[in-house]
Amino acid sequence: MMFHILVADPLSEEGLKPLREHSDINVSVQTELSPEALLAEIPTYDALIVRSQTSVTAELLEKADRLKIIGRAGVGTDNIDLQAATQRGIIVVNAPHGNTNSAAEHTMAMIMSLSRNIPQAYHSLKQHEWNRKKFLGTELKGKTLGIVGLGRIGTEVAFRAKGQRMQVIAFDPFLTEEKAEKIGIGYGSLEEVLKAADFITVHTPLLKNTRHLINAEAFKLMKDNVQIVNCARGGIIDEEALYDAIVSGKVAGAALDVFENEPALENKLLTLPEVIATPHLGASTVEAQENVAIDVSQDIACYLQGSAAANPVNIPAISNEHMGKVKPYFLLAEKLGEFVSYQSDEAIEEIVLNYAGDVSEYEVTPLSRIAIKGLLKRHLGDHVNEVNAMYLAEKKGITVHENKTKTTKGFTNLLRIDIVTGKRTVTAAGTLLNGLGPRIVHVDQFHVDVTPTGHIVLIHHRDQPGVIGKMGNLLGTHHINIATMQVDRWDEGGKAIMLLKVDRHLEPDSISALKALPEIEDVRTIDF
Repeated sequence: MMFHILVADPLSEEGLKPLREHSDINVSVQTELSPEALLAEIPTYDALIVRSQTSVTAELLEKADRLKIIGRAGVGTDNIDLQAATQRGIIVVNAPHGNTNSAAEHTMAMIMSLSRNIPQAYHSLKQHEWNRKKFLGTELKGKTLGIVGLGRIGTEVAFRAKGQRMQVIAFDPFLTEEKAEKIGIGYGSLEEVLKAADFITVHTPLLKNTRHLINAEAFKLMKDNVQIVNCARGGIIDEEALYDAIVSGKVAGAALDVFENEPALENKLLTLPEVIATPHLGASTVEAQENVAIDVSQDIACYLQGSAAANPVNIPAISNEHMGKVKPYFLLAEKLGEFVSYQSDEAIEEIVLNYAGDVSEYEVTPLSRIAIKGLLKRHLGDHVNEVNAMYLAEKKGITVHENKTKTTKGFTNLLRIDIVTGKRTVTAAGTLLNGLGPRIVHVDQFHVDVTPTGHIVLIHHRDQPGVIGKMGNLLGTHHINIATMQVDRWDEGGKAIMLLKVDRHLEPDSISALKALPEIEDVRTIDF
């Protein structure tokens, strides 16, 4: 059988080699097709390769009768309708690894340029000035680099910084002391990293909980004359807070490759002499562009030849019979995974998925993938999905187990997730009630009954008279309305729990006020 592949955006010939090597694959490069021409062309192709300029819409996919796989030569898939592709059983792959080296090198180039004032000195020289005293720099040797986010790129930056004889300390939700020791770097909480570092570089995805992660409060924790680098995503650093920190003298300099709004031609940070910047060039190397093209081409070739794709980003089609059995549990699995992820901030070492009752009779692997996706997406965002969840868990050093039993205690079906850290095990369990949908019924040893929707506040406290009243009054002063409340305790005067459904998200000042109550031991917020 001959497979026909359409390349709709420019790719290097080197990138297409893995496809052209196969005699049963025909590659057609047409990079100037209008949307109307692409609609007319697509029905005859088995695979489509795009970069960022071609939009793969639901309308286009509806015409793609033969299409089996779409390759995005890059990381993002914003220009591809993933839901429509999934519904039509079309797998989508991308290339998340090809730009790792380029991004790490660019980060180090920015750190070095920042430490030695290279762009400013060059600009001064172009103005026919010879001012050596003005651009006195600082050595990297012996300085501490704080890395926030130790994924692929953050780890590569750590290795390079060690080569410059810097001290490295890192924070990552999945980093343990053992992993840090193996890499040969220091390990700390976010606060500890911010306090210790002379240079700080961020390498996290941009998520709800990482947006403005480096904010005014974070800058207060840092050393005076700290230097900041962002070659990851615009929005991780609060640009207004960074501007104020530079003007005040707290931050000696910043190197930015990304901005909250791009192109950042009018960004006021660019008016400051302490700021150096590039226009989102982290992955802009010949090698990176070839690597992502090669990765996608290899994935498509493997998939068309009957092997598994290495970097899928959506769900492969499954049989209607199997889907009918497990689909009702999808929402429960994802919401329960999301909920349990907020019960601890410690690095996860093990995840145990327990299926009890009717659900234990099914093939639960799809449910496990969705539960792991829900658990990991707090820290990894949309990068994690049902297809790559297990792989990402393994890459983070997390062991995943599945247990099945017919025995439940009062429920027709029960899904329980245990996450094991180096210090403790936390648990959440849920069930599916006919006509009522998913419910969370256990949090650790406590019994509750909560729908996993909206805004939830999880409070651990000591069982003492008046605690509920204090808490209610405090939230009232912060204009937080309580919709429902669940309370349980181990024994009189002992450990207790409250689960509140509230009408809006709790801001940091409200959380701090709750934590200040003497009976409150811990406060966590979950926004579904």
